[in-house]
Amino acid sequence: MPEALPHSADLVVIGGGTAGAATAGFAAAHGLRVVLLERRPLDRAGARWVNGVTRAALHEAGLPVPDGAATPPRFHLLTANHRVTVPRHDVVDLDMRGLVAQLQDRARVAGAALIGEVQVTGRDDRTVRTDRGAITARWIVDASGLAGARLLDTPPVAPEHLCAAAQGVYEVRDRAGAAAYFEGLGLPLGEICAHVGVAGGYSLINVRVHPGGDTVGVLTGTIPALGHPGGKAVRDDFVRAQPWIGPMVFGGGGAIPLRRPREELTDGTVVLVGDTGCQVFPAHGSGIGAGILAGKLLADTLAAGGTPFDYEVAWHRRWGGLFAAYDAVRRWNQSQTGAELDRVIGRGLVDLEFARAGLDQTLPHVAPRALARKLPGALRERGVVALGARTAAAMALGPKFPGRGRARRAWSAAMQRLLPV
Repeated sequence: MPEALPHSADLVVIGGGTAGAATAGFAAAHGLRVVLLERRPLDRAGARWVNGVTRAALHEAGLPVPDGAATPPRFHLLTANHRVTVPRHDVVDLDMRGLVAQLQDRARVAGAALIGEVQVTGRDDRTVRTDRGAITARWIVDASGLAGARLLDTPPVAPEHLCAAAQGVYEVRDRAGAAAYFEGLGLPLGEICAHVGVAGGYSLINVRVHPGGDTVGVLTGTIPALGHPGGKAVRDDFVRAQPWIGPMVFGGGGAIPLRRPREELTDGTVVLVGDTGCQVFPAHGSGIGAGILAGKLLADTLAAGGTPFDYEVAWHRRWGGLFAAYDAVRRWNQSQTGAELDRVIGRGLVDLEFARAGLDQTLPHVAPRALARKLPGALRERGVVALGARTAAAMALGPKFPGRGRARRAWSAAMQRLLPV
């Protein structure tokens, strides 16, 4: 018999992936009565592939860095004729299947009730309707993703702001062939090779042979609305062209929202967390750490007596400017051709400091003298100077996110002029 739903809870979380399971666990640890509902079996919830997460995000969330991930391998950003090598960065690759299971277990231990194979059909004020009955809560968290429950009336993400991503872990059929592939690029086996601009601006093929040499991860991403093939097609074409890559072990893909975070993260009852709120780092489409930390901020806010509106303001003031600034970078990136990106890197406009900051989801720290050296090259590249002004404006505007009312409307209008959605 299907598990019965409780009649009420303090917090109902829709979605059992990383953002939803993390939110449930943080809230239950604060003593809230939490019920998590997932439309799939719980062991199939969330992403089912390998994704990058910063160690800083794991540390802030109180999650352990897995064994073997303490020292991430060197990262190489490659265009047709140039490269940028990042010897030290903060990103570790995690199997999302294991991370989802870990977060779900933490939520159970904290006292949350996790129920799978429940279809949410709608909402009446504070009551969530499902195919198994209704449950009433003080607050409702929608962490079900872009194609999920849609309990808050928000506009869809425009196609030009959607990345079609795909990732697969494959057997290495021929280790000598794998070594030869990386040797041909002048790279040691086991380091991360990221070919960018493979299908227009904002596209990549990221390849890494895992420790032990038995498997290789291939991550791809493109924006099909710009007329490019989707990430899955790019991934599959690459794998077919590499005879050293064997059968897929596991993998998956999906649409990733790249637009700046939604301004409205709540109506006072329903709260958006993760991809649902477009809380995704736009420079490379990573939303795992952001969703987990958003869930922690929400749980901490509610436990301290705050409201969902307090969470909304706090999230934007802390991360909104950073994410908006990198959305400006992403928009410029996708307007470029592969040849233009190659030239930009060749002129030193994207260097070690900029590449590492983008990976680590931080702002680059560049000395004025270094910026002055970049200026002649920037003046010769389409849109680069305007990009610098736009990112600076986004960083200045984001932390000033106001509460509701006239000030909020003025802020929204200014951000819309800067980064229209």
